[in-house]
Amino acid sequence: MEVRQPDYHLTYLSKEELIARLEDKLDPIELQKVVSAYELAEHVHQFQVRSDGSPYFYHSTRVAKILIDELHIYDADVIAAALLHDVLEDSEVLTPAVLEYNFGPYVAYIVDTLTKDLELQKVDPERVEQEHIQQLQHASEDCLIIRLAARLDNFRSLQYNLKRNPIKYIQETSQRYIPLAEQSSNPALQKLVRELKKERNKFLG
Repeated sequence: MEVRQPDYHLTYLSKEELIARLEDKLDPIELQKVVSAYELAEHVHQFQVRSDGSPYFYHSTRVAKILIDELHIYDADVIAAALLHDVLEDSEVLTPAVLEYNFGPYVAYIVDTLTKDLELQKVDPERVEQEHIQQLQHASEDCLIIRLAARLDNFRSLQYNLKRNPIKYIQETSQRYIPLAEQSSNPALQKLVRELKKERNKFLG
């Protein structure tokens, strides 16, 4: 009897699977940093549910999974930041300083760069989006890699009613984020562009 695989938006990377992927790639201290990031993200997002009905934390783990499995990125700081990329937006107590104390300055820098002002976004989403794009233009490419990996995961979840206006989300990504990546020769960014276009074409038909 064939076991039915869960729909994409209900898949996630377990802590055991994460460790299995990285234990031969990272030294024990680096691996512990990534595991600690996993546990903190799980705690911050534990009561959050996305519009598609899935636990929010699943998204965070899938972004890390994209980095590891598809982009072959094994940098502990970048993977930790991928797991934590939304924690500052979703926690009332975490700050960049707390992240820096626990995970180091580079992880804190990436997560802070990827954090949007959600209160301002409610009243002026266009301004927030433009400011975020400007930040990414001048930020480390690792920030853009994580942002596009998060967008790719969202593209793959659009069929499950993740976004109220999926066409607008696709257009915004195509017009604002993909061009940033296309300016770079970074192979990870080039791969993300190809995958985003593939998912866009699948959704639009």
